[in-house]
Amino acid sequence: MNVVDSIRRQITPIHPEGYVFIAAFAVGALILSWIWSPLGWVGLVLTLWCAYFFRDPVRVTPVDESLVISPADGVVCSVGVYPPPPELGLGEGAMTRVSIFMSVFDCHVNRTPVDGRVMRVAYKPGLFVNADLDKASEDNERNGFVIESPRGVFGVVQIAGLIARRIVSFSKEGDTVATGERIGLIRFGSRVDVYMPPGCSPLVALGSKAVAGETVIAAFGGSERPRQFRTR
Repeated sequence: MNVVDSIRRQITPIHPEGYVFIAAFAVGALILSWIWSPLGWVGLVLTLWCAYFFRDPVRVTPVDESLVISPADGVVCSVGVYPPPPELGLGEGAMTRVSIFMSVFDCHVNRTPVDGRVMRVAYKPGLFVNADLDKASEDNERNGFVIESPRGVFGVVQIAGLIARRIVSFSKEGDTVATGERIGLIRFGSRVDVYMPPGCSPLVALGSKAVAGETVIAAFGGSERPRQFRTR
């Protein structure tokens, strides 16, 4: 391995969605520096934070169709049984749900929790209340994916937060997705809900820290088997 490859391995990539924001912050920093040099340092710190926010690290994902992998970095803020959003078309019955809250310091690239096919993508405009609150699942702007997996149908919902103003979807209806694959991004503080079919049991609790594409948040019944992994 040469020096250039070694350096590249140490640098976390930035998602292209963030380039325009980082550029805007950098220009703002230059303007602030021209107005008063101490303000320029503030602008520099904010620019570095923006670059950090849009980081898109490589993740090592377990390869096992009995496992459900976290779609987001953050803290588990809800575990329970709730009816899914009506626009997903999953019926009125309650489903097991795990919700993960992303602060402005978490990576906001979202990943699919299971292998499968995207049957539906449903966007719904709404409010921008604190994504850590239960009512955010009902009231906030959101974008949902219905994924048909070998173990059943899942709902994955991106929810805008208090200062989030843009949900980006990378996947479209008909796409085949692999566990850990990038499916979207939410700009600034937000949340992701995962609705699971019968037989799937949560393996996380309130306050658990989750890493997108790596942390097992739920599993179907059965004995524990040796796990394989893929890098994405």
